[in-house]
Amino acid sequence: MPQVSFDTLIEAARSGTQLISFPTDTVPALASRPDRASLIYDAKQRSETKPLILMGSDIEDLWDYVVGTPEERSIWQETAAQYLPGALTLVLPASEKLPRQMNPTDPTTIGIRVPDHPVARDLLRQTGPLATTSVNRSGEPALRAIEDINTQFSNVLTFFPEQFRAIEQQLAQTQDPDAMVGSGLPSTVVKWTGIGWKILRQGTVRLA
Repeated sequence: MPQVSFDTLIEAARSGTQLISFPTDTVPALASRPDRASLIYDAKQRSETKPLILMGSDIEDLWDYVVGTPEERSIWQETAAQYLPGALTLVLPASEKLPRQMNPTDPTTIGIRVPDHPVARDLLRQTGPLATTSVNRSGEPALRAIEDINTQFSNVLTFFPEQFRAIEQQLAQTQDPDAMVGSGLPSTVVKWTGIGWKILRQGTVRLA
């Protein structure tokens, strides 16, 4: 698909008509509106037993999608305050607000994350939370270059590289420039068990 402007990328995500891709602090995301997450499963040829991640600009944008006791929420908020934005995904009990398409075979849980990447967060601030995963066919390595994404996923919208760099430079005036380039490593994934965190995938973030 042709590379498009930042505004067009945002409008496509809001409308739910097309998949988009954008950089994060780990690997580029393949994203859709949460209620259109089936587009992601189809594009990746991904099993519905593998849930997606709900990504937001700020953790406050995501709390309505999960449910827990006041004591649990206090622990979750403490963990989020310590590690997010960052390469950490919290798998928590899902609220009724979460579209079933996000986790078709187990809609009772959802992974939430806030990326430590200013361009991604700026986009998510304007689109609202999005269903996300890495850009690749299921079982294959994550794609990192825009050219590779355009070649292998011809129906996915991506940034004009020139405009992306311009946005990077603009945001870097007030953000950490080291956050601009993704690490290429997946996020750490931890699941709430009711009494504590269980590590499902160890990434760059290590919980104390």
